[in-house]
Amino acid sequence: MGSRASSLLREEDIEEIKKETGFSHSQITRLYSRFHSLDKGENGALSREDFQRIPELAINPLGDRIINAFFPEGEDQVNFRGFMRTLAHFRPVEDNEKNKDPSSGEPLNSRNNKLLFAFRLYDLDRDDKISRDELLQVLRMMVGVNISDEQLGSIADRTIQEADTNGDMSISFSEFIKVLEKVDVEQKMSIRFLH
Repeated sequence: MGSRASSLLREEDIEEIKKETGFSHSQITRLYSRFHSLDKGENGALSREDFQRIPELAINPLGDRIINAFFPEGEDQVNFRGFMRTLAHFRPVEDNEKNKDPSSGEPLNSRNNKLLFAFRLYDLDRDDKISRDELLQVLRMMVGVNISDEQLGSIADRTIQEADTNGDMSISFSEFIKVLEKVDVEQKMSIRFLH
């Protein structure tokens, strides 16, 4: 199956994806094979339902938010290139040194892009800030019914109080970055992809 999957992917496509995402040739062909096996509609694109069949996402409390991150606004399908672009956020940062291309911009798996990806998981209405209600919704997804609404409200209030430096009762991306400056985002948001 791997050879069939890679034969459907043109060499020039692989080269473009390598440049854009930093994945190696073998990683791309292996991930294409996985993409192809998930594509139940066999139309060269994945739907939300295709992602929901992945057991690790099905049991993840933020699974729906992660799945949504694969889909551009208003889209209900993602092609292989879009799939790879999103996965690239989870490449370990040390891989950047091996694939350094001075002419390209900031890698998709840079600390800043990893933080932006995480920020967007919380920014449910995509208004570039995390409100108390958005924070509460995400906290509720993460803890379920294990904590009372009062306790969750207290956590959300304290989080916003600590992060909100401009007093607008929400967390902007720059405030989000500041709060997480001592967190090892590079490690926490990395998946080892086999070479």
